[in-house]
Amino acid sequence: MRYLFQDYALDTDRRELHRATNTERRELCRGADLIPVSPQVFDLLHYLIRNRERVVSKDEIISAIWNGRIVSDAALTTRLNAARTAIGDSGEKQHLIKTLPRKGFRFVGTVHEDHWRAVAATHGSTDTSRLAPAPRLSIVVLPFANIGGDSEQDYFADGVTESLNTDLSRISGSFVIGRHTAFAYKGKPIDLKQIGRELNVRYILLGSVQRAGRRLRVNVQLVSAETGNQLWAERFDKLFVDLLDLQDEIVSRLANALNAELIAAEARRAESTANPDAIDLYFRGRAIFNRGHTPEHLTQAQRFFERALALDPACLEALVGRAEVDVILSANFMTDDAAPRLAAAETLLGRALSLAPQHAMAHLQLGLVEINTNRASHGIAACERALALDRNLAEAHAWIGLAKIYVGRAEEAEAHILEALRLSPRDIRAFRWLIVIGGAKLHLGAGEEAVVWLRRSIEANRNNPLSHFWLADALTRIGELDEAKATAQAALALDPTFTIRRLRDTAPSNNPTFLAGRERFYRGLRLAGVPEG
Repeated sequence: MRYLFQDYALDTDRRELHRATNTERRELCRGADLIPVSPQVFDLLHYLIRNRERVVSKDEIISAIWNGRIVSDAALTTRLNAARTAIGDSGEKQHLIKTLPRKGFRFVGTVHEDHWRAVAATHGSTDTSRLAPAPRLSIVVLPFANIGGDSEQDYFADGVTESLNTDLSRISGSFVIGRHTAFAYKGKPIDLKQIGRELNVRYILLGSVQRAGRRLRVNVQLVSAETGNQLWAERFDKLFVDLLDLQDEIVSRLANALNAELIAAEARRAESTANPDAIDLYFRGRAIFNRGHTPEHLTQAQRFFERALALDPACLEALVGRAEVDVILSANFMTDDAAPRLAAAETLLGRALSLAPQHAMAHLQLGLVEINTNRASHGIAACERALALDRNLAEAHAWIGLAKIYVGRAEEAEAHILEALRLSPRDIRAFRWLIVIGGAKLHLGAGEEAVVWLRRSIEANRNNPLSHFWLADALTRIGELDEAKATAQAALALDPTFTIRRLRDTAPSNNPTFLAGRERFYRGLRLAGVPEG
């Protein structure tokens, strides 16, 4: 991949900056002068050019170039000056890199994106040896097709495409082809494998938009760029009301679903890798983690995260994943050592945030630690911080709802869970959010409503013990004792170590209203046959 601007070419495959002095050399970059730049200056130029459609803040640059490490203003200014000098710009001229006071920076030069394979093919070359393998989590979002020709619908289709580019780039470690390149394929015959070769990506997302009366249908497909095989597909049917609201909702749902699908695809690749690195191991652990929160799955995921950290102690995703295992084991009452596990998780998350202060998932998991250690207000603030960094973190809404139960405001929990479900209704983690609504209903004495929500949780994931335990309690409250006992046995088959004593010992709040509701849980679980411990 090369970015051509003025008399310069930034080659991201070779990580080189060239000066080209005539048209031919700009086109093929043959014999162009190499301009030496440090790795950080190269990364800074690449980041500014790749995000040239918008102003990027100082914090965004630090997060991207320095992985969120603490960097002084002077160090950032030094790198910016070096980048400007390398491309013939300056702080006074600002022809290419513009500083916007109190806002950030923007690359304002005209850029042409050039994928050398396509150029080579035009000139009859078949040599592909120069191109590095496609990066992990690399994807292009092709312009969505407008089936029907309505111009308003066309704007909507383009808006979905552009927003997806932005939102998918928030997935940690992703590489998303810029929208200008993606839109070059609009309205042209599509050969997916050829596009994959030209853009050097692993995945292609394509879709269509169709309006029928007051309803809008959106179809999407995730395809392997190497094989052309479909990896995942989804369809949305929504009432046509407000275009912008509908666009935001669909983009959020797609981004959340694609996050899980891309991780699963990368994990399948990693399984066949002879010498996996830390990220390969992380993907394998995360894919197992996503199957369901049984002690067995969590233990397997933990091993992969630990192997990743043994190879790279600063692997951010593995740090957060390893912490999340401890959080889930503790929050789901699967362990007798919840307090030390939560403390260990907080330490790991502190390490992650010291390396990357803008890491949204680390803030989210820290919030869950605080919620489960009688610091609900701090936990809510951490979840809100996570949402500020990534608006698609539906789970953050769910944990705010959980915190409301712990502070004795169970009646407020449902609205937060419904917002999470609106943003990501088919989320692989949605079974956890449904438990929260079920638990809120139990605290409010609405047993029949609790049964409905908890059955939905089990339908979403039958491998989660807590759904079964909470349903067993709910069934005792509506007089279905036989079914309650059978449900409790199913729960104990998933987690044979669970006891009422463990539940009592890990109470996450000392709020009197919450504790009174907990006593009712204990009684229901006893009636269902859960051991006292």
